[in-house]
Amino acid sequence: METKGTDEVEILKSKFMSAWHSVKYSWALKSKTAFSRNSPVFLLGKCYHFKVVDDESPTESTAEALDDDVVTGNVDEFRKDFTSRVWLTYREEFPALPGSSFTSDCGWGCTLRAGQMILAQALLLHILGRDWKWSEALTLEPLDTETWTSSAARRLVATLEASIQGERAQATQPLCPAQGRAEEADSYLKETYHRTIVSWFGDGPSAQLGIHRLVQLGMTSGKQAGDWYGPAVVAHILRKAVDEAVDAMLKGISVYVAQDCTVYSADVIDSHSARTESHGDPQGLDSGASPDSRAVVILIPVRLGGEKINPEYLNFVKSILSLEYCIGIIGGKPKQAYYFVGFQDDSLIYMDPHYCQSFVDVSTSDFPLQSFHCPSPKKMSFSKMDPSCTIGFYSKSVEHFEKIANELSKILQPSSKEKYPAFTIMKGHGKDYELSIAVEKREWPFISDARKAGATSGDFVLL
Repeated sequence: METKGTDEVEILKSKFMSAWHSVKYSWALKSKTAFSRNSPVFLLGKCYHFKVVDDESPTESTAEALDDDVVTGNVDEFRKDFTSRVWLTYREEFPALPGSSFTSDCGWGCTLRAGQMILAQALLLHILGRDWKWSEALTLEPLDTETWTSSAARRLVATLEASIQGERAQATQPLCPAQGRAEEADSYLKETYHRTIVSWFGDGPSAQLGIHRLVQLGMTSGKQAGDWYGPAVVAHILRKAVDEAVDAMLKGISVYVAQDCTVYSADVIDSHSARTESHGDPQGLDSGASPDSRAVVILIPVRLGGEKINPEYLNFVKSILSLEYCIGIIGGKPKQAYYFVGFQDDSLIYMDPHYCQSFVDVSTSDFPLQSFHCPSPKKMSFSKMDPSCTIGFYSKSVEHFEKIANELSKILQPSSKEKYPAFTIMKGHGKDYELSIAVEKREWPFISDARKAGATSGDFVLL
C-alpha cells in the first residue's frame, strides 16, 4: 500500500514538473535576429547573399523586417531553405517514456532533439535531395508571445486539474493549413516522403526514431529518462536506432560513429557495402550507388578546445558548414544544446529545441506539419560555443565518401596556430589499430539546463 502511494506521488510530481516546464519553455521571445546585408550567409553548404546590386542603403543600418517588399536579394530563398529543415523541440503530454512516468522531455532532452534534427537532415538529403523545399515554408509566421504564453498558462491549469481528478488533459491539435491548388504527381510524392520522415520522429512508442525509442536505447548505456545526454552519447544512440529500424526505406542508410576523433575509411566503406532493399532510395536521386549499397551518415564526436572553445577552430567550423554534404553539428553553448546549420561572419546559425510544444499524433495521414518547421533562425557568437560537439556528414556512396575524405583531408591540415586537427581520417579498419569498437559510454561534459529557456522564435532583420 505504501509503495502504491509513493508511485502516485511520483506520478503527480512528474505531471506538475511537466506542466511547469510547459509554461517556462512556451515563452516565445519576440527577439530579432540581425543579419548583415553585405556578408554571405551559409546554410548547410548553400550560400545566400541578401544585398541587391544597386543597394545604396547604409551597411549598418537596420532594415525593415523580411516580410516587407523593400528587402530583396536571396532573402526568401534563404527563409524557405531554413524553414524546410525539420525542427524537433521539447514536447509535452505524450505517452510516458520507457521506465518512467515522464510525459515531457522539457528541461533535459535538448541534446536528443538536436540529434534527431541532424538525422532528419540526413534523411531529407537521402530521400528528397538538398534542393527540396517545403511548399508551405513561407506561409509560417513567427510565434506570438502573448498568444503562446496565454495558451501555456491555460494548459498548466488544465493539467493540474486533471492530475487532481486523475484524468489526463487533452492537448489541442493545431488545424491543418488550406490545401491550395492541386499538386503535380511528383510534388505529391515528395510531400508524402516529407511526412514519412517527420513521422519517424514522432513522440510515441511506435516511432522508430522518436524520443521513446532513443530513451529506450539509452537505457542500455545506463541512461534514463530525465538524464542529460552528451553529443557523443547521442551519436551512438542514433546509430543503434537506425540499425534496428524496420522501415524498408531506413534499410537504405546506416550511421557510422567515429572513435577517438578518428574516421577509419575501411569501416565507412564496409558500412556502405551492406546489402539493402532495392527501394532504400525511393527517389533515385542520382545517388550513383548500386542497388547493393547504402548511404552512410558519418557522425564525429570532437572537442574543439579545453574548458572553452578554442577560437582557432572558427575557420574550421565555417569550412565544415560550407560543405554540401555537411548535415550540421550537434552542439550548443554550455548547458544548452543546439543544432548548428550555418553561419554568417563569426556567428553561428542554429535551430533551438528549447521550446515546449504540444504532442502531435503523427499516426494520422494528415497530421499538421507546422510545429515541425521553424520560421525564425537564431544566431550566436562562435566564442560562446561549447567545445564538445558532434559533426555530421552524409555520404551517398563509396565514390562519394572518397571525394569527402579527399576534401576533408585538405580542411584538416593544421595551420600554424592549430597544432592538432579536430579529427583525422585514417586508412584501414579501427581493429587494425587495436582499438575497441564498443559503444562509448563516457558522458562528455556537455549538458542541457533545466533552468534556462532559449529564445526560439522571432523575426530577423538585415543590417
